[in-house]
Amino acid sequence: MGGNSWRFNESERKYVEEVLSSGFASSTSGNMNSRVEELFAKSHKKKYAITFNSGTTTLHAALWAMGVRYGDEVLVSPLTVISCMNAILYCNAIPVFVDIDPDTFLMCPKDLESKITSKSKAIMPIHLYGQVCDMTKIMEIAKKNNLGVLEDCAECFLGSHKGQIAGTIGDIGSWSFENSKHLSCGDGGIVATDNEELGDYLRKLGTQGFKNATAKSGKIRVSKDMFQNPSYTRHSHYGFMYRLPEVAAAVALAQVEKMEFFVKKRQQIAALYKEVVEKDGKGIIQSQYLPEGDISSYWAYAAQLVDNSIDWVDFRSTHVSNGGDGIYAAWTLCYKEESVPEILKLQTDMGLPKMNVADGICPNAEKAQSKILQFTTNQNTLEEMEIQAEALSKTLRYYS
Repeated sequence: MGGNSWRFNESERKYVEEVLSSGFASSTSGNMNSRVEELFAKSHKKKYAITFNSGTTTLHAALWAMGVRYGDEVLVSPLTVISCMNAILYCNAIPVFVDIDPDTFLMCPKDLESKITSKSKAIMPIHLYGQVCDMTKIMEIAKKNNLGVLEDCAECFLGSHKGQIAGTIGDIGSWSFENSKHLSCGDGGIVATDNEELGDYLRKLGTQGFKNATAKSGKIRVSKDMFQNPSYTRHSHYGFMYRLPEVAAAVALAQVEKMEFFVKKRQQIAALYKEVVEKDGKGIIQSQYLPEGDISSYWAYAAQLVDNSIDWVDFRSTHVSNGGDGIYAAWTLCYKEESVPEILKLQTDMGLPKMNVADGICPNAEKAQSKILQFTTNQNTLEEMEIQAEALSKTLRYYS
């Protein structure tokens, strides 16, 4: 979402230089990764945090660690990046699409409950645009039906619901360090949990199933004498290769140190947008509804076009001509993407049940998708923020 180079300074360079100067001496024990994990776990009051090479591999490993396998169903919103659906498919599981609440754009607990079956294994709430789902109701439903809960917090660092921080409520929280996110090391991710068994398994999954890898440490080579013995067996589990490179972890460490600073920046411009929408936007656009007491970290400032006489593309064009950043559209719903026919064929070939992709399965999401406006929140200075707020004000006044 625009130029983000201001987010990186001497801290990132210093930590990268530490890794390069060491000649990657710590890459098998993960010194930088360990530091990121310790800091992140502490900031979220979790026992374990484990780095990964993307916010997609975090989801895949987390679902696998929770026991999601062939033919299991995972309940997920279709209004999200396709990684969420794909991570379920990587497990040979079936995504079951849950409709959104039309005002919050987040998973609707009522529709969630109606779509649970005997094959349901886990729920993946997605904290879209920096706002936390109604985790109180979702957790009640999960406990009643004995389902695991994986919180996708890719867009939600330090957002909260009823005082609970995103990613600390379910069984596992997952975050992304992809370039557009609050924190970035180019690409990467992290998971957090209080469950040591899950943590151990997550670590092993991310590092080829090495038996020495634990929830607390990615250190693999415990003893050279042992490791270099021909009778030594290394792998206790089936696993993937999802480790975060040390150079990326060095950048991530500096970013996590500045986490609160970055979140406050986004909340600052969101407050300006909110003021403009309340003053000039009545009957034209409606902001994502934030329940009282909840806190959003505003990966984007989301709203929907409620005046049906205004064309979405025209609204964006007017906004840009008024000095605004390009407005981002919501993703095509996962079950309406061009990749779906290929997925359905794969499911048939593998003898899996086909996921339901029929029109009308998530009516609120289908209606909202073409109306959602995502305004950028990655500005550095107050002056840059005010330019964006004024552009939105001019655009809304033009249409009023």
